[in-house]
Amino acid sequence: MVLTLTEILKILLLVLLIVCAVSVNLTKSLLQAVIIFLSYSSVMCILWVFMESPDLAITEAAVGAGISGTLFLLTLRRLHAEDKSKEEGTDV
Repeated sequence: MVLTLTEILKILLLVLLIVCAVSVNLTKSLLQAVIIFLSYSSVMCILWVFMESPDLAITEAAVGAGISGTLFLLTLRRLHAEDKSKEEGTDV
């Protein structure tokens, strides 16, 4: 049984997907968790393209990496601002 380059790439992407899914739960930093989640969504988008589902790939890119990533980063920014204001003794 000989694997083609495409099959090897699919296997590597699946392994990377599993690594991202596990590491997002094990990381201590919220920013790192968001970055890993964005990586997960990007890898999933590539896998949808390989599975010949361009509509799901576009949706994953737009929602998974685009909108969700933006909302997560805005939430982290808000949490950071609240933590900073608590240290200074003012309310947001």
